[in-house]
Amino acid sequence: MAVIVATDNDFNEVLNSNQKVVVKYYADWCGSCRLFSPKFKRMSDDEAFTNVAFVDVNAETSPEARKMANVTNLPTFAIFKNGQLVDSVAASKEEAVRELIHKLDV
Repeated sequence: MAVIVATDNDFNEVLNSNQKVVVKYYADWCGSCRLFSPKFKRMSDDEAFTNVAFVDVNAETSPEARKMANVTNLPTFAIFKNGQLVDSVAASKEEAVRELIHKLDV
């Protein structure tokens, strides 16, 4: 599945139209964020996560979406279920993100 790019304008719509969502909060200047992008895309194609929507949010240009997950470090990954924040982690390790996604009962 393709990674959805969301902004403050459509973030709530994306959350409400997908039961299980994992969001990568990033910034253009963040090297670790850029390095994680191919891993995030690969995870979105993983058959184990077919019922999870993968979303990219630029934390600098979408402050409302950033506040919903209390983002203070980048990259930060947050999981939402039925539009509600479940958990988040500031990490650049694929294992940490996979563990986070599994909290959605996938």
